[in-house]
Amino acid sequence: MDDQNKNLILATVLSFAVILAWTLIFPPPEAPVDVPAEVAGETATGSTVPIVESGTGDGAVSGGAADPTAPADRADAARVVIETAQFSGSLSLRGGRIDDLALTNYRETLDPGADTVRLMRPVGETDAYLALFGWTGDAESAPNDETIWSLIEGDTLTPDTPVTLGWDNGQGQQFQTRISVDDEFMFTFDQSVINNGSGDFTSRPYGLIRRYSEPDDMKNFFILHEGLVQMTDGELTETDYDDIVDFEPDGPDARKEVTQNGWIGWTDHYWMTNLIPAAEAPFRASVRYFDNRDIYQAEAIMAPQVVSAGGTATVSTRFFAGAKEWESIRNYQDDSEAPVPGFLDSIDWGWFFFLTKPIFALLHYLNAFIGNMGWSIIALTFILKALVLPLTYKSSVSMARMKELQPEMEALKEKAGDDRAAMQQGMMKLYKEKKVNPAAGCLPILLQIPIFFSLYKVIFVTIELRHAPWFGWIKDLSAPDPSSLMNLFGLLPWAAPEPGSFLALIMIGILPILLGVSMWLQQKLNPAPTDPTQQMIFAWMPWVFMFMLGSFASGLVVYWITNNIITFGQQYVILRSLGNKPDVFGNIKSGFKRGKSATTGKSEDK
Repeated sequence: MDDQNKNLILATVLSFAVILAWTLIFPPPEAPVDVPAEVAGETATGSTVPIVESGTGDGAVSGGAADPTAPADRADAARVVIETAQFSGSLSLRGGRIDDLALTNYRETLDPGADTVRLMRPVGETDAYLALFGWTGDAESAPNDETIWSLIEGDTLTPDTPVTLGWDNGQGQQFQTRISVDDEFMFTFDQSVINNGSGDFTSRPYGLIRRYSEPDDMKNFFILHEGLVQMTDGELTETDYDDIVDFEPDGPDARKEVTQNGWIGWTDHYWMTNLIPAAEAPFRASVRYFDNRDIYQAEAIMAPQVVSAGGTATVSTRFFAGAKEWESIRNYQDDSEAPVPGFLDSIDWGWFFFLTKPIFALLHYLNAFIGNMGWSIIALTFILKALVLPLTYKSSVSMARMKELQPEMEALKEKAGDDRAAMQQGMMKLYKEKKVNPAAGCLPILLQIPIFFSLYKVIFVTIELRHAPWFGWIKDLSAPDPSSLMNLFGLLPWAAPEPGSFLALIMIGILPILLGVSMWLQQKLNPAPTDPTQQMIFAWMPWVFMFMLGSFASGLVVYWITNNIITFGQQYVILRSLGNKPDVFGNIKSGFKRGKSATTGKSEDK
């Protein structure tokens, strides 16, 4: 077998190895799993919902909430309806818990009549998820998650009509919780205690968010954090569910004392819940895992309140529950009256946050002006390419000079034969004589890598791309191109392969094909490597990337195609300005009688 065939086999094996490795590292999104009705359980708005927690004593919060690991079926208490522009649902008077929230502006899928996204679910349903507020102490003296509150003011929770819950411990203390909600995603709990007893009363108000098992719809993707997210005095901490299982209950990872500013909660791909104590108020942020019931619990325990006889104490805590919308979260962070420091960092911006944040901010403002995320991504690409234009120019000039040296390099290769050392020495001498730096063309590529990953992060993580249409068949820029070679892009009567299947990776859509073609055209303007193996690998690269990125979000593929087209246009214009005349396939034609040489800078015949 000659060297050329060996190199071809090697290039083929390497290309498919890259495809396989990329597929394992960046798996395509899994198809949604339907939960049967008999498994999902009753809705929270029904007359009864099985409750699986009970008991008193220390439990979840030291000296406070009932133990969530002690099961006991109970009929649910009465409920208060929640109605806002963002929510529909209810809260239970058992523990005053918010455990029934649907996000009315978000649907599970793009299918007509698709269910709204349910953020929180009561105990007894799959993925039960709730928040509640109470006071530390035994069950007779302080309210906990099993306390049955009375509704003493209001009947429906809306932005205009808060509700107030009350409970009397029969020992001289009356507790009240006033619950209000704004037009977005923020609840406020004002917890009060009135001490009508003869002595001091001491207790710590708390809030907790409880998840029953890990969410079934977790992506389990390394580029995305799902789990605990908390800010403690300016320090952001993100912890996976698997790591929480190994925490010591009172260890430094599970318990943090916050002196003035912080928040704690759970984050999913697009949704989040967070407890936000009042600014400047110290509190204890803690997280617990109850292995016998597979329960994850985040807690914010406020400082002790010492209430003298005849006195009253009130503590306010906010509770965020909703979509991770950039503008809403930023508004809460920058609120002039009650800011939430660092709240925008609850969105997982990744390692390149210094690029990801401004890139998304620019994309957001472009979309506000244009009104379409697909065209906004294209406009963003033009802006990013304009910013790196000086580097691109230097790179294109360098590659043009390299291409001019191709005949001399071929002659040098024939002269050196199999003597690789002589070949390398000859090339270095040629580069020095012609003042060509072969590494200069790599700089824009190196700069493009963090920009690419930052944009990938933006498109994958931010909710603004979820279900965002472009035009035609592209209805969701956060999902792969739904067209497929399998049915000739919809011309044949059968359906496309199931998303996430191996067949879907091969039977790619229109956008990935356009990506491969645009990458191939761009590559034609670049000088070919002298090494045959490298030549074959580079020749395969456009088509390898075509399949690698075929299962990626459409928005990312749109960016990459636009980037390739702009780069091709820039290189074409630069080559023309240097006296070369490439055709549309990058082949250099002689057509200029005189022009400046790219190697000498002097005018000469072409």
